[in-house]
Amino acid sequence: MQEIKKFLPLSRPTISKETIDEVVNVLKSGWLATGPLTQKFETELSHYYAERKVACFTSATAGLQAALMAIGIKPGDEVITTPMTFVCTANVIAMLGAKPVFVDIDRNTFNIDENKIEAACTEKTKAIMPVHYAGLPVNLDVIYQIAKNKNLRVIEDAAHAVGSSYKGRKIGTFGDIQVFSFHPIKNMTSGEGGCVVLDNENEYKTLGLQRFHGIDRSIWDRFSKKGNSSYDVVIPGFKSNMSDIQAAIGLHQLSEVEDMNAKRRHLAERYREAFADMDDKFAMQAQPNYEYIHSGHLFPICLRDGDKRDKLMSYLKENMIGALAYYAPVHLFSYYQKEFGYKKGDFPETEYVGDRIICLPLYVDLSEDEQDYVIDKVRDFFN
Repeated sequence: MQEIKKFLPLSRPTISKETIDEVVNVLKSGWLATGPLTQKFETELSHYYAERKVACFTSATAGLQAALMAIGIKPGDEVITTPMTFVCTANVIAMLGAKPVFVDIDRNTFNIDENKIEAACTEKTKAIMPVHYAGLPVNLDVIYQIAKNKNLRVIEDAAHAVGSSYKGRKIGTFGDIQVFSFHPIKNMTSGEGGCVVLDNENEYKTLGLQRFHGIDRSIWDRFSKKGNSSYDVVIPGFKSNMSDIQAAIGLHQLSEVEDMNAKRRHLAERYREAFADMDDKFAMQAQPNYEYIHSGHLFPICLRDGDKRDKLMSYLKENMIGALAYYAPVHLFSYYQKEFGYKKGDFPETEYVGDRIICLPLYVDLSEDEQDYVIDKVRDFFN
């Protein structure tokens, strides 16, 4: 077995020389804030998402919160989501004074169990926020049918799903609202950042106001040579506008994301083939019977014996391999227990997976030799 001299992280962004040159050009231009490159990035994202409206933010978290505000979520409302997610999904709901209503996951897919959503709906329910965990699309037909029957909105937390497709349609090209992440760990990055994709013109305008103090004129429209410095404040807003530095990175990443995703999927399939005989040791994310394309964002495995999780992670780290437990169930965090009364035992499938899940290294620059080393070490641990 080959030896590895450098640490293999869970993930690492791939940044081309052209991207670096673009950022340098922005730095030299004297205009670093939201400007022409951000506008161009939003236009290119709109082309990528079937000419739908796109609003960029400093993070997907900011985009999620803005989307909830745009559809009118207010204190006392309820939003259904999954407890198997990064905590920001629930945090943005709670920060608006609404209640995150968790629905347990399917143990096999790690996605929200769509068959349990309807029972969780009440008169206070205003929206459903599913998460495409690891890049595997949830069963959207069922979710959108429930939303239609009960007059609910759907905000898809698509942070993992840049390039994922559901039944022949790219996530983000159809449906209600999708929010994507461009954090460095994601399939494409803008350093930090994210975007909201939608159709509704009024909500799109509201997003634009929310991300920059409620001001009705962009900073580029006020300070450029042809700009007008006057402005009005229409609503109270936050400060979560993307910069041209971020957009410079994002533009190049967007042009490369399909090729990068193909590499990710190739590596994920190599993991699947290598671990095909390990089902008695751990489960890999299930492959649903509906048509889909996985983005290859994460490669999670769920151990049969949860007591071995920490030992495996320590063993891998000792052997220069970064593996992380993604994610801790949100309903077990102290805030959600104190504020909303959630407790251990409420969502047994999520807790089962949360105690056992590990994500293995998966990124574009991971070589097959390096991946083989990871595979060998995982297998060695169980032998």
